[in-house]
Amino acid sequence: MKFPNKPKKSLGQNFLIDQNIIQKIIAIGNIKNNKTVLEIGSGYGHLTKKIANLKPKKIYAIEKDKNLAYLLKNDLTESKNIEIINDDIFNFFKRKILKKDVIVFGNLPYNISTKVLTYLVMLEIWPPWYDNLILMFQKEVADRIITTNKSKTFGRLSVLCNWRLEIKKHFDVSENCFFPKPKVKSTVLSFKPKKNYLYKIKNPKNLENVTRILFSNRRKMINKNFIKLFGHKQNYAKDLNVNLNKRPEDLNCETFYKIAMKYEKLFD
Repeated sequence: MKFPNKPKKSLGQNFLIDQNIIQKIIAIGNIKNNKTVLEIGSGYGHLTKKIANLKPKKIYAIEKDKNLAYLLKNDLTESKNIEIINDDIFNFFKRKILKKDVIVFGNLPYNISTKVLTYLVMLEIWPPWYDNLILMFQKEVADRIITTNKSKTFGRLSVLCNWRLEIKKHFDVSENCFFPKPKVKSTVLSFKPKKNYLYKIKNPKNLENVTRILFSNRRKMINKNFIKLFGHKQNYAKDLNVNLNKRPEDLNCETFYKIAMKYEKLFD
């Protein structure tokens, strides 16, 4: 397989080239002809072309690299349902109003993967415009996402994602499936929005703030950081049944959601 452009380290470019893995990823989406697809980081279009064969209603293929976007446009000139967009994905999110039930695919550059996922889970309008996220992460990051509590890998990312999303691990991907070959394994995860999630935090930023503060010293007890959130109102810890001598990794997701709801009431 020829690559006319040298992959750019600055953009975290590792192109998925294994056709078997590409087919397995696409199968997760269960694409129908009335669906809209958003692909983040189309690269040379290895995934894009396979998706196009299934004839979805519309494909938005986002590629930040100007040269790759140009090549992709020339390669897919006959595909009328594909819009190649040379832009940063966050600019696209701000500019484009997407309708509901979009399927999102992304072999995300490792340097923006958590930022993209956090953005998508913290949207103010819920249920969101997407129906399914099918994303590839560095395996270490994926492990942090799916861990729910009492583990060294448990952290902010897991708390935020499990709040509103049903998460499923599908398979790991070898370094040999990419060009250039990364130094680490990858993992494919899918995320389905919870239509009726249990913990109704009005403003997602409150959960972000709670997790940021409580995990700021993850190896230490949460007592001092709890005071940063609530002041010296010890009855709040009692009401929440929170042991302030615990470390943040010793709590579970549900406890963080309850803390965030309590924290939110301070501003009502």
